[in-house]
Amino acid sequence: MEIQSPVKIADRKNFDIRSGDTVRVWQKIQEKDKIRLQAFEGLVIAVKHGKEAGATFTVRRVASGVGVEKIFPLYSPMIDSIETVKRSKVRRAKLYHVRDKAAKEIRRQMRNIRALPDNTPSEEEVVEEAPAEEAKAE
Repeated sequence: MEIQSPVKIADRKNFDIRSGDTVRVWQKIQEKDKIRLQAFEGLVIAVKHGKEAGATFTVRRVASGVGVEKIFPLYSPMIDSIETVKRSKVRRAKLYHVRDKAAKEIRRQMRNIRALPDNTPSEEEVVEEAPAEEAKAE
């Protein structure tokens, strides 16, 4: 009995992916009758189940100021290819602490925004400036 699979299992099994890597995963997205490729680039925060059939890896990226995580099955036929963009030296197998670090950084930024003085002009200042600007324009 021969197993038919659209995934090159030997290539995926030999693919060396570790937490701390920055990877670009090309996903097949089906829209009506067309299939297009979409890249998802981010930090690998977890690799689970080694190289077995149910192996997964979690990729995290920040898109529009929001942290987005996707869990990809290693042998999924919906994954076209996986590219390693950068490899970082990490001391943990699971980098879940990156989530808290990002949240803490956002809280710090929000605190800094509130600490700034309010430089918006009051309604009275806006009314006084309007006739002066019209006079300059003439």
